[in-house]
Amino acid sequence: MTTQTDILIIGAGIAGLMAAHTLQQNGRSVLVLDKSRGVGGRMASRRIGPGLADHGAQFFTVRTQSFGQYVQQWQANGIVQEWSRGWTDGSAGGLEPDGHPRYVGSTGMTAVPKFLAASLPVQLNEPVTAVMPTATGWQATTGNGRVFTSKALILTPPVPQSLALLQAGKTPLHPDDRAALEAVAYAPTLAGLFWVDGRVILPPPGALQRPDHDFPFIADNQRKGISPRARIVTIHAHPRLAATLWNAPTEKQMAVLHDGLRPFLGASAVIIEAQVHRWQYAIPTVLYPKPTLLAQN
Repeated sequence: MTTQTDILIIGAGIAGLMAAHTLQQNGRSVLVLDKSRGVGGRMASRRIGPGLADHGAQFFTVRTQSFGQYVQQWQANGIVQEWSRGWTDGSAGGLEPDGHPRYVGSTGMTAVPKFLAASLPVQLNEPVTAVMPTATGWQATTGNGRVFTSKALILTPPVPQSLALLQAGKTPLHPDDRAALEAVAYAPTLAGLFWVDGRVILPPPGALQRPDHDFPFIADNQRKGISPRARIVTIHAHPRLAATLWNAPTEKQMAVLHDGLRPFLGASAVIIEAQVHRWQYAIPTVLYPKPTLLAQN
């Protein structure tokens, strides 16, 4: 079975969905494919018991006027809300708020991708295995045996995964493009999610940021405003710690993350449930110098 569209977009994270939204608004037919069962990519939220936790990106900021216009619309529609204007590092002379808004999804970070996807043609559980050029455009094949064709193709997964799709389709790249993409690098992280019965001692607004610490970010999702029925705490491991634990059993990873959270738990606090999620491509450490790469012929 072959499905055709003007522009095929691989990846239903925020980059793919924003691209699809913009193109559709400009009259182009689009189709978004993603291997996952839900949209959002690293803008990820997960339920634990009666609670909800953001376990990928914890917030986002606005650095351009064009993106700011979208955020204003989302805020007016109740999709996002301002969480903070800065963080403390927990020290006596802690960091003061810098006045720069940090936004979160009103019902978790997946609120934005879900809002965008609601008006877009998105097919989930569709793992693309290869992309290749054709005489009239592009072709993508999936692990489900389906074929998709398009006039143009946008790849939004992490760069190593995008390169793997091109390689699987024996797609030639200009040497300069390949070198630029192969230079892009990422660092991993581990996200621990802890359902806590009891006090969690974090400074306002319920988060702690310590960039070079083994546990650089800890957030109370209840105080964040997305988990009213249960206190779920998210703790991220620094890339260097995540790398050392990457192949360790889940129980070991969870124990280390629990140790990182322990100093912030009240004396009678009890962990009801805990989960770990591994993010292999969490933090870009070497960036491509432009927002997008338009492949050369």
